[in-house]
Amino acid sequence: MAKSEVKLLGAWPSPFVMRARIALNIKAVEYEFLQETLEPKSQLLLQSNPVYKKIPVLIHADKPICESLVIVQYIDDVWTSGPSILPSDPYDRAIHRFWAAYLDDKFFPTLRGILAAQGEEAIKAVLEQLAEGLALLEEAFGKCSKGKAFFGGDGIGFLDIAFGCFLGWLRATEKMSGVTLLDGAKTPGLVKWADRFCADGAVKGVMPEPEKLLEFSKVLVAKMRGAPPK
Repeated sequence: MAKSEVKLLGAWPSPFVMRARIALNIKAVEYEFLQETLEPKSQLLLQSNPVYKKIPVLIHADKPICESLVIVQYIDDVWTSGPSILPSDPYDRAIHRFWAAYLDDKFFPTLRGILAAQGEEAIKAVLEQLAEGLALLEEAFGKCSKGKAFFGGDGIGFLDIAFGCFLGWLRATEKMSGVTLLDGAKTPGLVKWADRFCADGAVKGVMPEPEKLLEFSKVLVAKMRGAPPK
């Protein structure tokens, strides 16, 4: 398929954009990556996603698909020749979707909250919530993986993508706070899983370095607080 038939509107720091990129890589789909900036939003983005006006947007044969998890499922449905991303068993699919929703509704808002937290007590409270979330995900990994390398079994699957896209920001948070969140003593399964996930060929080229994310976070914090980044 010609690269021009598949376009992805996104930005390198976005974990949600990374979901689409990993899924496309797993399926060996060539695509054109169109970088968006914080401001202004491109006319193509506004036209392609008039409801939410946000990235990522996958454009396939001039048809836009929005929302990261919807995009991942679409990629799995359309490019069937590559490895399956969603589990074949209906119950397993439901469980993976449940935890993916938890990540978006609960875990990531907490992770993002570290940027807004001011003062030691506020930061400590966020870190405790993150630790609680990771304990839940450690348990989920044990059940979903069934003793294999990934949530999806032998290879990266839907829940691996849904969670793995946050690892760069999780590492950046560790550097920012000086606290180890993925702890070999508390979350041994997730620690080994994270190493395998980041080393995978579908992920290595799109996972941003924590140091770059830390620099970008200064821009975000300054934007939130209405001050120039230091």
